[in-house]
Amino acid sequence: MYRCASSLAALAICAAASICAPAQAQVQRNFPATALRGVLMVTQSPDVTLNGQAARMAPGARMRGDTNLLLQPASVTGQKLLVHYTVDPQGLLMDVWVLNPVEAAKKPWPVNMKEAMTWSFDPAAQIWTKQ
Repeated sequence: MYRCASSLAALAICAAASICAPAQAQVQRNFPATALRGVLMVTQSPDVTLNGQAARMAPGARMRGDTNLLLQPASVTGQKLLVHYTVDPQGLLMDVWVLNPVEAAKKPWPVNMKEAMTWSFDPAAQIWTKQ
């Protein structure tokens, strides 16, 4: 009796998760004010090019796809990706988010620290304003 009830509960949870799964693709991601925009290409992880310059992913770096799921760098080797990214104090890439079309359309977005320090960021609206 209990085994059947727990099986039904597990089935209900799986069904609910599959119904909600398509909504995950439309999740609103909030990027930190330290996130910059760039074009990233994984050459041979952890080595990448960022805006055409050699760069490196930090140990423990996270890369998320356009649906916010974790992405293995090896799965996108050789592809040019429009991303938002953060760097650690040593200048290594720490967090990388591959942008979906809605996020990519939000302009302007700073591409270097100089722009980020002189522009104004609204974290609620996820919009940068040039000053």
